[in-house]
Amino acid sequence: MRLTVHTLAERPELARHNRRLHWSGAWPRFLEDAALNPLFDEVVRGRDFADFQLGLWDERGRVVAVGDTVPFRWDGTAADLPHRIADVVARGIADRRRGRAPNAMSALAAVVDPRLRGKGLSRRIVREMGRIAARHGFTALVAPVRPTWKGRYPLVPMTQYLRWRAPGGGPFDPWLRVHWRLGARVVRIARRAMVVEAPLTQWEEWTGLTFPVSGRYVLPGAFNPVLMDRARGRGIYVEPNVWMRHPVRPRARGGR
Repeated sequence: MRLTVHTLAERPELARHNRRLHWSGAWPRFLEDAALNPLFDEVVRGRDFADFQLGLWDERGRVVAVGDTVPFRWDGTAADLPHRIADVVARGIADRRRGRAPNAMSALAAVVDPRLRGKGLSRRIVREMGRIAARHGFTALVAPVRPTWKGRYPLVPMTQYLRWRAPGGGPFDPWLRVHWRLGARVVRIARRAMVVEAPLTQWEEWTGLTFPVSGRYVLPGAFNPVLMDRARGRGIYVEPNVWMRHPVRPRARGGR
């Protein structure tokens, strides 16, 4: 498949394709982090960060994959990577408003058209993110990776899941393995990467289930059990992700 790469700055229509692909079943219905969502929209569909959002166009002119990122200021240590994705996005926005020059870039999402998954497009998106980071002279590309298969093992702690290996020595999880094969290595666990708190009625709509008593429930696609509190009429889900750092060879800004 012959693909061309453009940023939102180059092709403003990417914004509507970005929304389309994100709503194409890329995420579990319940993954609605109220702190992250408005910040995410500001970054990936606005003008301030348009140089850092990218899309892949096929030879027929269709957008077949998108990549969302945010530049931010990072001191290079594991401790300076937040446990919540909303916090790294908020930092990137604050850095821009205060005139602090970013030196790193965080991936936020890589979404592929459902009809074309399994063809290596997610790998291409991550590689293009690295090229954007290098072009802007950044020293690092980091990613709060959401392991594809963790939802199959919701009772296994993320620390243990990370130790599982595939034949050949790479990570057991296929999405972690994509990043690993591109040279990325684990920095730390983002223990509260996504936090979803919503009324029980909303959880029932999202999942098609009922929750007769308070307690922890294993839900399809959830990395951890979800705590349902009938007295408060609410459920809360806390999802860990995995911070990984990709090697970047920075080039002078504006270089190709």
